[in-house]
Parts: sequence; C-alpha cells; structure tokens
Amino acid sequence: MKSSVRIAATLAATLAAAVLGACASHPPLRDVSLQWRPSAEFNGSIAQASPRKLSFETFKDERQRPELIGQNDENATPRTVTTQDNVGTFIAMHMRQMFDRSGLTTVDGGGDVVVSGEVRQFFVEETGTYKANVSLHLSARDRAGTVLWEGEVSGSASTFGRSYSMDPGFRDALAR
Repeated sequence: MKSSVRIAATLAATLAAAVLGACASHPPLRDVSLQWRPSAEFNGSIAQASPRKLSFETFKDERQRPELIGQNDENATPRTVTTQDNVGTFIAMHMRQMFDRSGLTTVDGGGDVVVSGEVRQFFVEETGTYKANVSLHLSARDRAGTVLWEGEVSGSASTFGRSYSMDPGFRDALAR
C-alpha cells in the first residue's frame, strides 16, 4: 500500500508546516492554532483507484501530552510549543483531503471503507535545524468492521531554521 505511505508522508510534512507556521512569533508559543499550509502537495494518484467510498473517523491522539507539538532546544531552558486544537481531528480532515486529491471518493459517513487512526507522534524539535516527525497507526475496515489494511505510517523532515519559528519542518515531514 505504497500510496498510503506516500499520503501519510505528505501529511506529515504538511502537518509539520502547520504547526511551525503558527510558531512565527516569539515566546510564549502556547495554544497556537494549527493551520494547513502545505509546502509540498501530494500530487500522486492511486494507480488502481477503487470505486469504493471512504469515510474518515476522527483520529485518536495517543501521545502522552496531546497539547505538546514542539520544542526549541537552542537555549539552556527549552521552550515548548503547545496547541489546544484537536490534532487527531486536524490530521483526519487533511488526510481525507489528500485522498480526495489522489482520485479516491470520500464521504462524510457510511463509506464502504472506514479509515481510522491513532496519532503516535506529532512533534518538531528546533535546534540549529527543524526536525519534524509524524507517526500514525492507520486502519481501513469495511462496514462490517473487518480489517482490510492496518499499519504504521510515518514521515519526517529536517530543514535549516532558527529563532523559535518552526514553520518548515512539519510540512516537509509529510512529503517524504
């Protein structure tokens, strides 16, 4: 299921950008709003697009601290970046958009295939570079609940940047 890995990688990069885009100001970076500003769009199509309709559930955020999305470690005292947004909702919504763009049909509910997921990692670290990592556990089930596909997908990116403005990292983590 290479295309789902590419979609997840694109999502990781874009998510990294979303978090980092909100971090353009200086401390404190608390309760930043997640924004979707991809620098690298998923431009692929799924070679054998299915006529099945897909619906997406809200992804569960399984991270220990769901509000924590980044940290600047350039100084002796680390500076954190937090959000009050629901990261799982944010990811599911934008992953659905990427599936739409890849040629699949998505619906609000009652799809032939239901995509669900868990956020395992969604974090960017800023030192002399931005290092963004996104990791998801995804599952595709039919209407009866039978698992059609399940697995881990992840994306990461590293780009030069400094000064507590983490914009480039997340958006590129999903594109890889």
